[in-house]
Amino acid sequence: MPDPAGRRLATRAAHAGVRGPMPDFIPTVVPIHPSVSYMYEDISDLDGVIAGAREGYVYARYGNPTVHALEEAVAALEDGEAAQAFSSGMAAIHAALLAVGARAGSAIVAAQDVYGGTYALLDQVLRTQGVSVRFLDASDLQAVKVACGELSPVAVLVETVSNPLLKVADLPALADAAHNSGAVLIVDNTFATPYLVRPLALGADVVVHSGTKYLGGHGDVLAGVVVTSAELQADLHEVLKVTGANLGPQEAWLVLRGLRTLTLRVRRQCENGLSIARWLVDHPKVARVMYPGLPSHPQHELAGALFGERGYGGMISFELAGAGQEGVFRFFGALRLCLPATTLGDVCTLVLYPAHSSHRAVSSGERARIGIGDGLVRMSVGIEAVEDLVDDLAQALSVV
Repeated sequence: MPDPAGRRLATRAAHAGVRGPMPDFIPTVVPIHPSVSYMYEDISDLDGVIAGAREGYVYARYGNPTVHALEEAVAALEDGEAAQAFSSGMAAIHAALLAVGARAGSAIVAAQDVYGGTYALLDQVLRTQGVSVRFLDASDLQAVKVACGELSPVAVLVETVSNPLLKVADLPALADAAHNSGAVLIVDNTFATPYLVRPLALGADVVVHSGTKYLGGHGDVLAGVVVTSAELQADLHEVLKVTGANLGPQEAWLVLRGLRTLTLRVRRQCENGLSIARWLVDHPKVARVMYPGLPSHPQHELAGALFGERGYGGMISFELAGAGQEGVFRFFGALRLCLPATTLGDVCTLVLYPAHSSHRAVSSGERARIGIGDGLVRMSVGIEAVEDLVDDLAQALSVV
């Protein structure tokens, strides 16, 4: 069709499709909106969006329709008022801490066995910026109360299920301890997912997810999400606008796609995880198995109370008897189905060596103090047939 305004080819090519007709259909899958900027027929509407007087979009760093759809979805899954998406789980953790007041002169109380990246953020970045950080065993509620009383922290930071020792946090008790000292409770719910527990309903103020893991679920996207109150989400949005750790629309769409099968995947991963943990307990080359679904786990009853009948998660940690790095690497090299990879929550079963990967930034002495030994293996159980997974583990353990 000829251009009704008689525009030249170069002009038509530059503006092709920008002002297409408004469709009368509704897609059943959220569209991907890659546009960096947005315009309005009336410039006063654009001004109103920039001023916050009306809803809308002006610039991708300030918001995007596809990303917003993801934020609404995760907030709904976590029973939260609002959510803010970020380019990674670490960006989400960092922004959450900044939004609640982590700055020079403030203090944070954190579980000592948090993910190594989170530990490094607290220990190597925020400490150098004047933030006081105290790491402790979050299962020791008395120690948490004492630390909160002494430091008056802005936040208590824990993981629902810790990485990689799989300790289960007593969220209601930790919420009480935090709130009694005026702190907010930030909970990383990546391992548990909203399928197992929703921390906001148990007293948490902020829930963080590495959307890279179970929410996305297919190992093909990097993302982070923070779920909280509408008031605190506004603060998170201001942090995002000035730090620029935005999630792209393609990535948001991939996480949205993953959410559609979240409950199906995690239910199967819980079933497989329990079966494999029970099998590992009886293996002569495994010295110790950490899994909340085992009666031997220190927080087994707590996990049952928090998770109900839904399961105990798809993460397992176990120690190879008498093994160090060489023995672990030999075990990894012998695996044929389980994949040595530096992530988790995928549909495929993955194994990781915390001492050289997730917790490499933590000193060997500190790892030993926390309980992350040189023979520790972390396993993210997938959705494969559990019999095939057991066969693969058996043949690999035979070479250790």
